[in-house]
Amino acid sequence: MTITKLARKTVQALTPYQSARRLGGCGDIWLNANESPFANDYSISCNRLNRYSSCQPEALLQAYADYAGVKKEQVLTSRGADEGIELLIRTFCEPNKDSILYCPPTYGMYGISAETFDIGNKIVPLTADWQLDLNAIEANLDTVKVVFVCSPNNPTGNLIDRTDIERLLAMTANRAIVVMDEAYIDFCPEASTVDLLADYPNLVILRTLSKAFALAGLRCGFTLASPEIIELLLKVIAPYPVPIPVADIALQALSPGGLARTKFQVLDLSANRAYLQAGLGMLEGVKVYDGYGNYLLVEFQDADRLFQALWENGIILRRSPVPNCIRISVGNRDECEKTLAFIREQLVQTR
Repeated sequence: MTITKLARKTVQALTPYQSARRLGGCGDIWLNANESPFANDYSISCNRLNRYSSCQPEALLQAYADYAGVKKEQVLTSRGADEGIELLIRTFCEPNKDSILYCPPTYGMYGISAETFDIGNKIVPLTADWQLDLNAIEANLDTVKVVFVCSPNNPTGNLIDRTDIERLLAMTANRAIVVMDEAYIDFCPEASTVDLLADYPNLVILRTLSKAFALAGLRCGFTLASPEIIELLLKVIAPYPVPIPVADIALQALSPGGLARTKFQVLDLSANRAYLQAGLGMLEGVKVYDGYGNYLLVEFQDADRLFQALWENGIILRRSPVPNCIRISVGNRDECEKTLAFIREQLVQTR
């Protein structure tokens, strides 16, 4: 018996999520992980590190509740939204019996998290215009306890139709939890479904400080839901999920000054996104899809060759599961200008 064979068969067969850091690369321009280009300063105190943190720091819950427009009892904080995904699966799904449902192309961790816990995956692809196929979803709800929907969707960048979201919530009432992944909603807050929490007890919303708040390295996420769901999640979460420095920095980011800075930086990134979209859209043979997050999905005639050329010249982007497409994170203006110039040069050379 080898060590590997001691592991669960599910784990032995599992293909891990290929995050930007796992894929590696070497370069000066990193536009592959939907990170913010802004590195903001925070103050850290070390005088409480000899003590465990609170499981759910009250001040942090209240600060995010105020920001999101919900009650403190509707908020849970965790190690990124990724932990929120796992908590929901562990809480609502019975191993080797229940399933989750998600709609690719979308974030890959839904399926991997389910596999890790021996939960089935039901896959209903998005429609040709990247919207929910409600008829197909309804036909596949047997054994499904959790439905994941990402809006703005990663990697496509589009918003999911709000009417369809409400129809999905009604369709799954008393049958399944619907999880709206709003990791990128801070770039288009008007599209949030947070107001629907009052009408649909089966709605859960995932949020993060990784994107618009420029705190990907902090690993701080939030789950918004009814108090009943929050209480269930608290039964399975780790005893001390939020380190003291994480809570302290998150509180600074959610302070009036921190929120004002985030708002300014979001406006800056939105302007850079528009710059990239306009510049790429002028190139022959290039299709730029509308994006509402801090990234754009772009279709090229020879995406493989272009991606490799960018990679070899230190411009690290992200290949997409969408055929012939590359996902480009929105960086600072200098990064966007250099990326656009290199792509333009490469396309001219191949004519």
